Amino acid sequence: MNNGTTGVDEARNALGKRLRELRVAAKLSGKGLAESLSWPGSKVSKIETGKQTPTDDDIRDWARATSAEDQAASLLAALHNLELQHAEWQRVLKAGMKSHQISLSQLDERTKLYRGFENTVVHGLMQTPEYARARFAQVVMVHKVPNDINEAVKARMQRQEMLYRPDRRFHFVITEAALRYRLVDRDIMLGQLDRLMALTSMRNIRLGIIDFKTKYVTDPRHGFWIYDDQLVQFESYSAEINLRQPSEIEFYATIFDHLAAVAKYGPDARAVLTRVIQQLAAEDDDLGS
Repeated sequence: MNNGTTGVDEARNALGKRLRELRVAAKLSGKGLAESLSWPGSKVSKIETGKQTPTDDDIRDWARATSAEDQAASLLAALHNLELQHAEWQRVLKAGMKSHQISLSQLDERTKLYRGFENTVVHGLMQTPEYARARFAQVVMVHKVPNDINEAVKARMQRQEMLYRPDRRFHFVITEAALRYRLVDRDIMLGQLDRLMALTSMRNIRLGIIDFKTKYVTDPRHGFWIYDDQLVQFESYSAEINLRQPSEIEFYATIFDHLAAVAKYGPDARAVLTRVIQQLAAEDDDLGS
């Protein structure tokens, strides 16, 4: 199955191929180019084969060393487009988590139909402030980014105002596993489950839950979000992936349909939530921390 990063890989490979063509046209070996730029011997090969993404300075140096300065602007444009597709968290969160939430809210504002699948966490648009705070704290710990948790939580809660707009439609699908993973304290999770219970009754929201007994048509490999038919977005540990090719968007829409088709809705979804709430509430306090 397509793993969702095909467009990113193709763009990186295409850029590497263009750079290789410039090197060959300049009659330079990979070793010769690396030596002229004081680079490690393997760097040229890694860039040309798409195993390493060049920086802006790498592009400029390459163009200069191959006497192709006139192509530097075009090459930089290709690199920046690639960066939009594969946005590393260290770069995205450099200005803080609030800034990223504001960027997402601008994307939200343009979206009429929002489809989201989650297999490990509760989606940000459905999170309680306490759950969001815990998740942002984990981001600070893992990525060592500026600690603007209070501002980020406020921005995320403001994004949720779009859930109450009658001109917006939302279809969320979440696995039962995401309701049970111990990513936050027990009391926080109980509050989050209550929030999900309330969302199942909203008219412009379809909330589907895939319980543990469900036979999947396709595997729940990773969470992803589809903005209208314009963008697919998902997260890896190191980056935010943005896919805009129509073929990839169509592919993910099909995967979403497969997952949504086996989910439970309405009273059946509330039954799953009720069962999880009752079992979590019955546990000893020390197991929920």
